[in-house]
Amino acid sequence: MKIAVLGTGVVGRTLAERLAQLGHEVRIGTRDVEATLARTAPDGMGNPPYAQWARQHPDVALGTFADAVADAELVVNATHGQASIAALTAAGAQHLAGKVLLDTANPLDFSQGFPPRLFVADTDSLGEQIQAAFPELRVVKALNTLTAELMVNPKAVGAGEHSVFVAGNDSAAKATVTALLESFGHTDVIDLGDLSGARGAEMLLPIWLRLMGTLDTPMFQFRIVR
Repeated sequence: MKIAVLGTGVVGRTLAERLAQLGHEVRIGTRDVEATLARTAPDGMGNPPYAQWARQHPDVALGTFADAVADAELVVNATHGQASIAALTAAGAQHLAGKVLLDTANPLDFSQGFPPRLFVADTDSLGEQIQAAFPELRVVKALNTLTAELMVNPKAVGAGEHSVFVAGNDSAAKATVTALLESFGHTDVIDLGDLSGARGAEMLLPIWLRLMGTLDTPMFQFRIVR
């Protein structure tokens, strides 16, 4: 498939690299291409600047959000949750209409420090807010409950014996995303139903963040035993 990955951080890079390895045509979208390529310092997480990463991944193109999604068959939202709707707006509703969106973002608010709060919860979710803002987009929430490396390499923990979730209003879109997750190596993909299932998936983040601090690693994942 032609896949657009929105976001140049570690999640976007990790997903783009794996998708390209699987044979997909991948373009990463960013707000300002020149600014993204001009950065020379590591990001806040210590990751190398994008230009350095790009030199090692010449098969992954870079463009504006609109350029990336224009001819994409599937779009991955790997932006920070607070910036997701703005990024999709910049991509253009006309370019997004009818396309599947794999939404990996979380509604994290770091304005009061760490650990962050959720800026939407209980009766709504970021996934639903994206769907409301772009009604012709086929939003599927997935991969928001695990660290980037495990998104694309589930066997790195527990031989891959853990669970991931999908939620969305469009069954065909969920099937497309599920097949993509299975191509990454995920074997237990649990369908949470319509997009309101994103509420529970996003509200796992407070316990996920607490576990990351307690275990001193992000390399873990939930397993649903039944």
